Amino acid sequence: MLGYIAVLWGITGIGLLLGSAIYRLSAIGWQTFDYNLEWHHWLALVVSIVFMGFSEGYRGFQQGWSPRVAARILYLSQNVSPLRLLLAPLFCMGFFSIVRKRMIVTYSLTLGIIVMVLLVHQLEQPWRGIVDLGVVTGLLWGLTSTCLFTVRAFFGKSFEHSPEMP
Repeated sequence: MLGYIAVLWGITGIGLLLGSAIYRLSAIGWQTFDYNLEWHHWLALVVSIVFMGFSEGYRGFQQGWSPRVAARILYLSQNVSPLRLLLAPLFCMGFFSIVRKRMIVTYSLTLGIIVMVLLVHQLEQPWRGIVDLGVVTGLLWGLTSTCLFTVRAFFGKSFEHSPEMP
């Protein structure tokens, strides 16, 4: 029973985190269309969406983060502890109880994302919205792939991704 609660809390927490970012950035991104966009704005928008869809969505989430998160959710369902239950979203995202190399990558990437958010926040519209719409594309891809990998982990015939436990 605790395994199901941990799984539900883990996937819900991750979904709320990504969903909140998607919601907030979408609102800023849609403001881009309030401006009289010129050809270079449209080109930047297409490049931003394609680049972030590929690099963040496909490469970052679908090929790396999402299968690992799904594997950790599956692992959590069978290996619950009080700390893992309490911090299930953080456990599933790899902030603790993970191999040292992956933990360093996770914390470094998180710090890099925070720095990028602070830098993009300084951009004027429509440029900020252009970047944010690209990020939203990647995040939507990531949320979708995480949900699909999690369903596959629990209900698929074979799921061979590692939770990278120490």
